[in-house]
Amino acid sequence: MSPKQKLIKRLFDLTLAVVGLALSWPIILLAWLVASIETRSNGLFVQERIGEGGKPFLIYKIRTMYPDQKGSTITTAKDARITKSGKIFRRYKIDELPQLINILKGDMSFVGPRPDVPGYADRLEGEDRIILSIKPGITGPASIKYKNEEEILAKVENPKEYNDKVIWPDKVRINKEYIKNWSLKKDISYILKTFKG
Repeated sequence: MSPKQKLIKRLFDLTLAVVGLALSWPIILLAWLVASIETRSNGLFVQERIGEGGKPFLIYKIRTMYPDQKGSTITTAKDARITKSGKIFRRYKIDELPQLINILKGDMSFVGPRPDVPGYADRLEGEDRIILSIKPGITGPASIKYKNEEEILAKVENPKEYNDKVIWPDKVRINKEYIKNWSLKKDISYILKTFKG
């Protein structure tokens, strides 16, 4: 992406994030309260992810799982750690709303590769590192294709192995194509597709 394209994308993100937060802050506050009560911990989940340039940042989400330091970073639909409210928040993407703050801070964009935990994007090599040339997103073509990722992983014998050998490489391919063929019109279409489910 050219500097001009990045500027256009950033201005679009800022405008939409301000509007989004103005409209959704009551939902975020209520979801945080529900998550705090159900998990008996802070309802805001903060985790280190890999961002633009391979630099780590802290992502904000509504907590949808019971605190478990020993749990895997790979989540399936059958994961016992998911709370009752968490299932609803995940289904309607309410848990993602605090990431509007990440967009305002400049950590993320509305559309782009999903930010992964350390051990994936930061280990990309060669041409694949183009994925680190832009800010990660809340949604994108790979996220839309794998919107039922947790259900897919719940059906395989070894979720982590399937993710690492099948899903992750496919996401890399999709995200590379997204960056090479970026347009604001496509970003808007991905956002609309995400809302349509």
